[in-house]
Amino acid sequence: MHVYPPPVPGPSVEWPVWVGSVPRLAAAFQPRTEVRERAEEARSGGSEVVLSGTGGVGKSQLAASLARDVRDRERSGGRGLDVLVWAKATDPDQIITAYSEAAEQLCLPGVSRDDSAAAARGFLRWLAATQRAWLVVLDDVTDPAKVEAWWPDSGARNGWVLATTRREDAQLSGQGRTLIRLGLYTTEEARAYLHRRLTDAGHPHLHDPGQTDDLTTELGHLPLALGHAAAYLINKRRTMTAYLALLRDTSSRLGDLLPPSADTEGYGRPVAASLLISLEAVEEADITRLARPLLHLASLMDSLGHPATLWATPPAVHHLWATRPPQRRRLRRHRPAVTEAEIHSALECLRTYALITQDTDTAPVRMHALTARAVRETIPPRALPAIARAAANAIRSVWPALDHEDRELSAALRANTVGLDQHTHPALWQPTIHPCLHQVSSSLTDAGLYQQAIEYDEATIRRSNEIHGSDHPDTLDARSNLAVSYSDAGRVQDALDLGERVLADYERVLGEHHPATLTARSNLANSYSDAGRVQDALSLRERVLTDRERILGEHHPATLDARSNLAVSYSTAGRVQDALSLRERVLTDRERILGEHHPDTLTARSNLAVSYSDAGRVQDALDLSERVLTDRERILGEHHPDTLTARHNLAVSYSDAGRVQDALNVRERVLADRERILGEHHPATLDARHNLANSYSDAGRVQDALDLSERVLADYERILGEHHPATLDARSNLAVSYSDAGRVQDALDLSERVLADRERILGEHHPDTLDARSNLAVSYNDAGRVQDALNVRERVLADRERILGEHHPATLDARHNLANSYSDAGRVQDALDLRERGLADYERILGEHHPATLTARHNLANSYSDAGRVQDALGLGERVLADRERILGEHHPATLTARHNLASLRDAAAGVQQPDTATPATAPDLQPPSDPPPQPV
Repeated sequence: MHVYPPPVPGPSVEWPVWVGSVPRLAAAFQPRTEVRERAEEARSGGSEVVLSGTGGVGKSQLAASLARDVRDRERSGGRGLDVLVWAKATDPDQIITAYSEAAEQLCLPGVSRDDSAAAARGFLRWLAATQRAWLVVLDDVTDPAKVEAWWPDSGARNGWVLATTRREDAQLSGQGRTLIRLGLYTTEEARAYLHRRLTDAGHPHLHDPGQTDDLTTELGHLPLALGHAAAYLINKRRTMTAYLALLRDTSSRLGDLLPPSADTEGYGRPVAASLLISLEAVEEADITRLARPLLHLASLMDSLGHPATLWATPPAVHHLWATRPPQRRRLRRHRPAVTEAEIHSALECLRTYALITQDTDTAPVRMHALTARAVRETIPPRALPAIARAAANAIRSVWPALDHEDRELSAALRANTVGLDQHTHPALWQPTIHPCLHQVSSSLTDAGLYQQAIEYDEATIRRSNEIHGSDHPDTLDARSNLAVSYSDAGRVQDALDLGERVLADYERVLGEHHPATLTARSNLANSYSDAGRVQDALSLRERVLTDRERILGEHHPATLDARSNLAVSYSTAGRVQDALSLRERVLTDRERILGEHHPDTLTARSNLAVSYSDAGRVQDALDLSERVLTDRERILGEHHPDTLTARHNLAVSYSDAGRVQDALNVRERVLADRERILGEHHPATLDARHNLANSYSDAGRVQDALDLSERVLADYERILGEHHPATLDARSNLAVSYSDAGRVQDALDLSERVLADRERILGEHHPDTLDARSNLAVSYNDAGRVQDALNVRERVLADRERILGEHHPATLDARHNLANSYSDAGRVQDALDLRERGLADYERILGEHHPATLTARHNLANSYSDAGRVQDALGLGERVLADRERILGEHHPATLTARHNLASLRDAAAGVQQPDTATPATAPDLQPPSDPPPQPV
């Protein structure tokens, strides 16, 4: 396991670094002197401070004031506060987002906001080690246990943590933390607040000292309620006496609105009372008649804030139109269309009466949690489901199609979806689960938060079980999503086990031929493929295709997907021609049904290029890859993820065609693009870095390949975990780089570890395990352990014959490699016999002109030479050179090797003494895998 040193900020950092929005101090803010002094005393003693109190008492306001004091004090002291982070802490995802932004502003190496969790951990490591002065505020901690992992270490005394919470858990005190309780305004603070608020607004005459104590008592000395009252007095120009009369009249109606049993904190009634008065004033001033329906929508959102654009979306506008009280016009009730200008006007009215806050017209809209709760109490229960679904539809309508296009927006929408569900549960679950709840899961995965996605899916399953029961389609869909999340996280066996159970349940509940059952069957085939169960995946995909053709028709998009996926299985099973034929049909169908330029058509064209490559049609693959890239750049844009993948695939084609430098140049661009667009730690970026290392190796830049391979492995281990399949691949590739660099023992040690890991995680018979065993044989051979290499290769061949079949391309490669070991061991005739069989198999199965066939012919020539059959070797060598010049081109590396070998054979036939060097031969042992081409879902 790698131990990572604390990251060092980049030289371009602009100090100081501020992250998050420190709330503005409320008008007539009260300093809460006694509590402030206790907090300052705790800070001076090196203690972190947790401000605890019920909703509406001003915890966040006091924290904002303390934060500003620390900042200004540090400035005046000459040193300056270097870093200030204000993070909402109701959910760990919010903390992670704030920390990752701090990591980005600090330019910490090896971390990025695009992999939020890794960036946040890097920021925490920096806080623990830096000598810079910093302050982190964790506002509104709702679950101390979940926040603990993200609590900074301020033991170095140059940093301070300040938190606010409604909780009083023991976990929030001790460990260098001081828990300070914040209560209501004192009588003196309440008096001071009202006097200053009214005076600063230019209406001191509204302040009546004789009525102040009665008013503050009526409102329970609650700062939030007093804020509502002051805003009303100022805007309506009412006296305290008049307000008290309204307040007492309103209280008589609060029994139905908020019964004592629901007022667990004891402060709901004064807030609700002041709110009702403010609502009446808003409705008098609101000529749009949209303020109340907007307030209802906003009260269901997350207290961190929600995008103001939500309420101008078609779903929100339709809801506002349907719920706006109609106006009378000539005895007819009339509902005019809702305009964006009216929405802005209504929001401005709500801001005026302090019911919402918004720094600018485009800034997030925020509502205090207690205000939101009181507003929710005014929503008629029968209306809540429709309001909830309208809000969910609005969220869904602004969610980016690709999360990386606006990661901050995606994170905010995740938080608001979760908050909306919590406030309205089970409105988004009945009669069926709203799609935005599923969107959270895929968004978490896109952000690289794999574990959070799994936890979210597990919670979704529990809720769906409670509401719908275990056999409801929504529950089955949730379980299917969890299987996909397991797969994304590299938990191959968990995904397979769950996929099998889900399919059995779909078949039992919905029937064998229901579309959802077919999808579950297709997903299980994917899991079989991931687990190396090649034949099981193929059989299931054949069934899926048959079912979809019969039920949905031959030309349904889902049928085309099934046909494409079956081609993948044919390719994996070594049925190269079957895969190629099916992909040609898929491309023809998609061009005819969807058009030449549809994204799915481009994908089909890309997959056909892969089949051309598998079939040895190198130039056809290259031509098609170039066309796909040109089409995607024109249709999708240069920076679309599919365009980046097409550029990557073109690099693979360049490599196959022997255009090593072209492949390297394209891969360098792909890596730069993915780092800029997706972030340094996105899985696709790691793949690009991994592939660039391969190109460095192909170009003979051994040290560059080694350095990059070590970085890739470290990234995979940190981001995906030590046992993720991609991490095992990266470890295997590093072993290859060690071998290329002459570090034979390092390569051998790593190859042995890779094999042990794959046997334990994937099983002894998984294709990747067989590849690891084959690679270990290469390491044995490099280390001079010829017999060990031979023994392992005999086992690999036996395993591949039994598992994949005698004629699978991987089996042919194993037979070829065993012939190499026979040759190394001096068993000349055994090597010759096996190579003759191998060539015959390659010619029959892959064709006479496939690159692998040319390699087999080349190596058979070597065996003829070893056996003294010089003339046979010479004739075969001449054919190999002619074929490679015609098929691969005169300057392909394999052509150059063939030319060199033919010269050596001619010298041997003429009796010329050769130097004691090995004849170059390209054995097809497993090479570092490339980033796979895109496949249909």
